[in-house]
Amino acid sequence: MKILFVLTSHDELGNTGKKTGFWIEEFASPYYVFEDEGADITLASPQGGQPPIDPSSDTADAQTEATKRFKNDKELQQKLAETQKLSNVNEADFDAVFYPGGHGPLWDLAEDDDSINLIESFNKANKPVGFVCHAPAALKKVNGTDEEPLVKGRKVTGFSNEEEEAVGLTEVVPFKVEDMLTENGGIYSKADSWESYALEDGNLITGQNPASSELVAKKMLSQLK
Repeated sequence: MKILFVLTSHDELGNTGKKTGFWIEEFASPYYVFEDEGADITLASPQGGQPPIDPSSDTADAQTEATKRFKNDKELQQKLAETQKLSNVNEADFDAVFYPGGHGPLWDLAEDDDSINLIESFNKANKPVGFVCHAPAALKKVNGTDEEPLVKGRKVTGFSNEEEEAVGLTEVVPFKVEDMLTENGGIYSKADSWESYALEDGNLITGQNPASSELVAKKMLSQLK
């Protein structure tokens, strides 16, 4: 079982002067779900090397069992520092692809041709494609095999407008995940803010927020098995 993780390389939170990146829990929790099942995991990002970590995901109140495990996992931290360049990875080498969130993907992965082509290739091969929180942003310009938006007519979720408002970034982000998914024809639904919620529609699996990351991984795992 070979799984590709695609992380953001973007670290600027709009024009705020603050930093962003990927969200630790949304990376660590699914990573260990897959690793504990014996998966061979490859990490990639648009620029390669160390992807930026969202500082907000490293605060005391954002810690979970998975993030604590990550903090003590020197081997994984080293692996993370050496992510492959996205342009060098090939769908044929993997059984599934997973995208952790954090605000970074709104800026780079949403517009990245390598990422767009990769997701389209995984989908064409009917392999599981998983996204959590802000990572569904990477689906913005992705088409299905019918040349319509991949999310059109499919059940999807992602970081809600309400949650974006709660973190005070509605005016900072280039677009809101919920709005984009809806505009692209997705059948968007959500749970209450910060509750675990994930949807599976064929090979497309999406999760609403950080608390949903493990659920997305487990749904992907059940497809792979």
